[in-house]
Amino acid sequence: MALYDPAEQRMISENYVIRWASTGVPQDIELLNNLKVIFTDLGSKDLKREKLFLVCQIIRVGRMDLRETYSRKLSTGLRRPFGISVMDITDITKGKSESDEDKQHFIPVHLAAADNDFLHGMIRKAVEGKDINHKGQGFWVSLKMLWGDLSQVRKDHPHLVDRSTVVARKLGYPEVIMPGDVRNDIYLTLVQGEFDKGNKKTQKNVEVTVCVCDEAGSVVPNVIYHGAGDKPVSEYRSVVYYQQRHQRWMETVKIAVPIEDVHKTHLRFTFRHRSSSDSKDKSERIFSMAFVKLMRPDGTTLRDGEHDLLLYKGDSRKLEDASSYLNLPSTRNVSEPKILPGSSFRVSGGTSGISVSARDSFQISTLVCSTKLTQNVNLLGLLKWRSKPSLLSGNLQKLMNVDGGEVIKFLQDTLDALFSIMMENADTDVYDTLVFDALVFIVGLIADRKFQHFNAVLEAYIRQHFSATLAYKKLVSVLTLYVERVSQGEPCEPLVRTLKALEYVFKFVVRSRRLFAQLYEGKETAEFEQSLQRFFLALNQLMRSPQEGPTLLSQGAALKYLPSILEDVCGIFDSSVLGGLLRDFIGNLPPQRLLKQKLQSLTDIVNSKIFQSYECREMLLHTAVPILQELIEKGEEEDACIELLSNILEVLYKAQKRAEEQSRRRSGGEGRHKERGDSELVKVKKHIQLILDRLLHTVNRRVIVLERENNLRSHYVACMTAILSQMDTDHYSSYIRAFPSRPDLMDFLMETFILFKDLIGKTVYPSDWMVMNMVQNREFLRAINHFAATLTETFLQHSSFELQLWNNYFHLAVAFLTQDSLQLENFSQAKRTSILAKYGDMRATIGAAIRDMWYNLGHRKIEFIPAMVGPILEMTLVPELELRKSTIPIFFDMMLCEYQLTESFSRFEDEILRKLDSEVEGGRGDEQYKQLFESILLSCCQRHPDLAKPGENFVALVTGLLERLLDYRAVMNDENKTYSMSCTVNLLNFYKEIDRQAMYIRYLYKLKDLHVSYENYTEGAYTLLLHARLLKWSDEPNTAPMQGSHSPSLHTQRQLKEALYNQIINYFDQGKMWEEAIHICKELAEQYESEIFDYEMLSDILQREAKFYEKILKVLRPSPDYFAVGYYGQGFPPFLRNKVFIYRGKEYERREDFEMRLLSPFPNAEKLKSTSPPGQDITASPGQYIQCFTVQPVEEAKVQFKGKSIPEQITNFYKANHVQSFSYSRPFMKGPKDPDNEFATMWIERTTFTTAYPLPGILRWFAVTSTATTIISPLENAIETMMKTNEKILSEINRHQNDPSLPVNPLSMLLNGIVDPAVMGGFAKYETAFFQESYLQEHPEDQGNIEKLKDLIAWQTPLLAEGIRIHGRKVTEDLRPFHERMEQCFVQLRAKVESQYGVREMVSLEDRRGGRPRSMAWGPDRDRLSRAGDSAEAAPASRPVPHIPEGEERRSERKENRSSTFFGYRRQDQRQSVSEPLEPKDEKRRLSRNMSESSLSTFDGKQPPASREAAGPQPSASGLSLSPTGFGGRVKSASKAPPLPRKISPTVYETFLEQSDTASGGKAPALPTPDGNKGLKSPPPPPPKSKRLSQL
Repeated sequence: MALYDPAEQRMISENYVIRWASTGVPQDIELLNNLKVIFTDLGSKDLKREKLFLVCQIIRVGRMDLRETYSRKLSTGLRRPFGISVMDITDITKGKSESDEDKQHFIPVHLAAADNDFLHGMIRKAVEGKDINHKGQGFWVSLKMLWGDLSQVRKDHPHLVDRSTVVARKLGYPEVIMPGDVRNDIYLTLVQGEFDKGNKKTQKNVEVTVCVCDEAGSVVPNVIYHGAGDKPVSEYRSVVYYQQRHQRWMETVKIAVPIEDVHKTHLRFTFRHRSSSDSKDKSERIFSMAFVKLMRPDGTTLRDGEHDLLLYKGDSRKLEDASSYLNLPSTRNVSEPKILPGSSFRVSGGTSGISVSARDSFQISTLVCSTKLTQNVNLLGLLKWRSKPSLLSGNLQKLMNVDGGEVIKFLQDTLDALFSIMMENADTDVYDTLVFDALVFIVGLIADRKFQHFNAVLEAYIRQHFSATLAYKKLVSVLTLYVERVSQGEPCEPLVRTLKALEYVFKFVVRSRRLFAQLYEGKETAEFEQSLQRFFLALNQLMRSPQEGPTLLSQGAALKYLPSILEDVCGIFDSSVLGGLLRDFIGNLPPQRLLKQKLQSLTDIVNSKIFQSYECREMLLHTAVPILQELIEKGEEEDACIELLSNILEVLYKAQKRAEEQSRRRSGGEGRHKERGDSELVKVKKHIQLILDRLLHTVNRRVIVLERENNLRSHYVACMTAILSQMDTDHYSSYIRAFPSRPDLMDFLMETFILFKDLIGKTVYPSDWMVMNMVQNREFLRAINHFAATLTETFLQHSSFELQLWNNYFHLAVAFLTQDSLQLENFSQAKRTSILAKYGDMRATIGAAIRDMWYNLGHRKIEFIPAMVGPILEMTLVPELELRKSTIPIFFDMMLCEYQLTESFSRFEDEILRKLDSEVEGGRGDEQYKQLFESILLSCCQRHPDLAKPGENFVALVTGLLERLLDYRAVMNDENKTYSMSCTVNLLNFYKEIDRQAMYIRYLYKLKDLHVSYENYTEGAYTLLLHARLLKWSDEPNTAPMQGSHSPSLHTQRQLKEALYNQIINYFDQGKMWEEAIHICKELAEQYESEIFDYEMLSDILQREAKFYEKILKVLRPSPDYFAVGYYGQGFPPFLRNKVFIYRGKEYERREDFEMRLLSPFPNAEKLKSTSPPGQDITASPGQYIQCFTVQPVEEAKVQFKGKSIPEQITNFYKANHVQSFSYSRPFMKGPKDPDNEFATMWIERTTFTTAYPLPGILRWFAVTSTATTIISPLENAIETMMKTNEKILSEINRHQNDPSLPVNPLSMLLNGIVDPAVMGGFAKYETAFFQESYLQEHPEDQGNIEKLKDLIAWQTPLLAEGIRIHGRKVTEDLRPFHERMEQCFVQLRAKVESQYGVREMVSLEDRRGGRPRSMAWGPDRDRLSRAGDSAEAAPASRPVPHIPEGEERRSERKENRSSTFFGYRRQDQRQSVSEPLEPKDEKRRLSRNMSESSLSTFDGKQPPASREAAGPQPSASGLSLSPTGFGGRVKSASKAPPLPRKISPTVYETFLEQSDTASGGKAPALPTPDGNKGLKSPPPPPPKSKRLSQL
């Protein structure tokens, strides 16, 4: 088992060998359940391999073929291929997949099937994912990645890696070879071979045997390892592949020969044919041999890589005799031409019996992993320098040409050799420079990225193995010599390399000196310091040079690498001496030369241990700070400047904390120790003062100058914050005193206030950088408070007062207080607790400061009113109770200031109202604030007699506005904008009441935008109209700020009003409110015609007006439904709580859909089932209850329509628009119940709701301002029902006259429901209930109403006659029997009515113009119905009609100029009904809705279903007499009733039912109650169930 890289197609680790017995357990029984291996030495490059696999090669030891029988003796002990297994472990090694020792992985085994299945080839195929049959065989493994070296892993994971765990090393060197890690392994891989079959019939079964032999040919025992976990053997036998000419083994073994024996050993390979038969196999001899020596003649080891070995054949004994082949060549020379197959040659030299086998070939690969045996001649010469001292100089120079990897492998031996040369030649300097250069070369190698992980190895060598006590003298001498040469202008090419290696050179110097001092008890210390000082002086002299070229490079290298030696030399020099040397080192460099390198060098020095010393820091700061100031002011090398300044501040911060801690610790001790601690603190403060004086203003200026997007800005801000954090009160005081003049100080404060405000408003750090933001805030707060004291002391007196400076302070302080990062209530509880514990609530601190500063102003306060009202308001709105309590009184102080000066506080009031609107809308303010504002200001005002009343009014005004604003904000972001619109209206009405026109207009446009977004175009138009009405038709300029999308070019009121009117006309057009659009058009036309004489615009507007007239008559406009909605319970916001609203529904909107829309904002609300007003238990409860039911609009009288013939398309509009009253009827039973006739005892309770404004308006709903309830008697209810029925018949007649294409089925159902007693039962129940003598005796006051009812029954007959006539004209042949049945029923009904109630005749008028159905409009006559026995209004059932001569009648017809037939009657009900009949499917939807609503009503008796069917009234014919009930025509006497018609056949009747269902959605019309609510079915009574039509 090994690790395999598919890209290189080779194993990268040793094999882990497990020997498995045929019994199914390991051969070593102790390994049972303990098979563990750790693959070590894997480096970063190995983990970055694209793919890495764990592979296993399974080799069977036994006979040639498992299938062979035991009938004859078979050869055994053959190593034969059995199979392989692979597992991709890339994700585990790269950390993408978790490695867990408890998780097991199944690895399937791929079996070798064919003779040419080489194991290595099978691995390649398996890795590539090619299909190989594994037959479900495999084994389980668990894997875990372990980090660290082997010793560390054994410590961390003792349960996994113990002494029994096998270690499989990498084939190659680890990334780091630690000193003392001795290794001497040679990995041999049998690659491939090609063997001729010779005199055999088939190819040979070749087995290779490998052994290690000495010079005498004796086998070296136990130096070959099959792999890790296996015992060493003396020889290795390869796998045998059956009858293959070309063999590819790729088998790797490890050769471990002692180092001292390597030079005299060689590898010998022998080849023999293995037979299946044991007898034949024993007779087989070696047919070929190859060998290779492990050591080359030049003393280096065998080269890594492939070797093509020569195969020798001959006598087997000769082939195993070392003396006969060791002098022969072992490998083919690449330059020699390849010998053709089939040829052979005899080896020259007189050796008998051995010849080269040219037909056969054999390749191996070797890899030497040795820390003692090198493959490089030059390195070998240096390591063994003592053997040839004369070649030492050459070998030292040749070291520079040795491959770096080879030197690194032998790092310890190489360094030992170099320092041995130096020590053994201590008396001469012949080799000093060469050894020094060699040392620099090695250190330079380690500095290379390729070998940087060997830094630890070099440091370990210096610490543990280096022992050259005199080396420091020679190293310092050569180093100083190089620097002096360059400083004197002489060329010295190695200096730059030397400076790069300076750190480790000095480590060797210091270590050598310490070893010397230990050995000789500190002798020659002064000489050593002098030598080092000479080196620094030479280096400082070098820094003075202005020369370019090599000198410049040397100076740059010195700046870069000198700080690396400070850790080693700081203990050698006194800190003041070293500080002076470093100051000169930096200061000697000419200005503007190597600026970046100079700053980086200073940064490295600051980060070194030497900068902790006060003396050294003192000198270096006076060098570094002026450089920083100059460069920051110029904006040069800013990255390096920021880094240096940041590091200086960090060192000073730590020094300050350390000194404070020492001072605290010593404060309880003796005075001398306390003084020492205090003196340390004073020293640190002195350095902080230096930074403060020279750099704070510079950094501030730079932050101001830099663009906001510049990344450097945040770094400068961090430096500024760090400087502020280290300043104490003394620093602030001395800094303020240091300004030469008052204007300079004022400029600084002004700059700082503006800068702070900008940084607070647009922070340079991300919002989630809590610590950075809070630290910045803490330091800004300290600075603001210190500067506030300066303001009070220096800029408050009369002569020195600076208004702008104070103004900037207040704005800064408020901005600080209101910034997002301080609003703790927006954070989680944990974060809030953490901030409070560490920083406190800074808002309270700054709030108190603002309050105190305000009161400090004295008589100057008035100069800040009203400018400071907004900022102070913003501060008081912060949701922190104590802050609010302490700052709200400032408002009273402002009121008082202005009142004392002007006897009013109007400017303050205007400003606070204006600012309050924007602040609350922006999310600030709450109910607590409203209450605090009210209570605090009221109490303040009451203590001041002059302000008591105006103050009380002001507080009421503000709290009223606050309440509306909070309501508005609460619903502003709701998905359902219904309540946003209500709150907007509340606000605009409020602003209108208090005469704030700009705010009023602002909210008008917000309301308009809401309406338009919901396609409420009508309401949007009415909203815009409110703004338009504020404007005059004049050329006066606009005073109010422009709102909406109006162009800024509209300068005059006329221009703006005209633009608004055009937009309003468009909205009315989209909302189908063409009547309203016409009014606007007329006003515009008047202007164009009479004021500005723009006839082109007049033409356009008149054309638009004409189109609107046309649309009124031709475009269908469904009337909207109206709904009463009550919001009960304390859970609703105040603007809804316990109030009732009338809502205008959308076109074709079902009540169910409306309710769903209504309830969506209140998911927890409960819907009330009853329509009765709820009791106290509901209205006072904390919950939410919604009541919803349909109401009917009550049309108001239109005087201009009275007595005129008006098309119903015109009148229908006014039945559902411009309505302010709405009714709801609830039937109930009163008196003794008549089970046979419910009409006699069914009363109606009618509730009329009056809204605040007519609908439609600026909202789709308005609150109900008053309600009135009336009771309708059963007789009055019957009259209203009959009137509605007659109106419905008349409407249907006129509809069919106007549009012959209408479907006939609705008319069929309407007529049949009245005339066929089998369907509706007639009106006999009315006669039974009201026309009896007993009723008149009990109710004599109802005589008039009874006559009205009889008159209505009589007038129904001519209407039915005309309807049946039209029906007969349009009925299809399929329904002809149905029509005939209906005609027969009508004949019987007509005879009965005319005999009892007289004859009425409707006059048909013909108009030659193609007319339209008309209706008569009149005033309300509802009151007459409720007055019993009004003799003036009542009339006999029949009355003679004045005679009209025929000629006059014809003249009248011509005068009327009508072509269509129409019927007129007078309408007595101000209630309007549905303006136009809906299409059948809409009728079905509406009626099903109404039927569902009926379940809401509750009453004492049986409740019949309600109905909302009605059609527009029709005009009466001119010149006809009008009956008291309003119908015009002729009244005749009664006649006998004709016989009953025959019954209609069931087949025809059913055909009619199917067609009527298709036309009207399965609903037949029921007779409506007078107000359109579904009430009881009007008579006749219902038919049997089998004959009953479904009712509309």
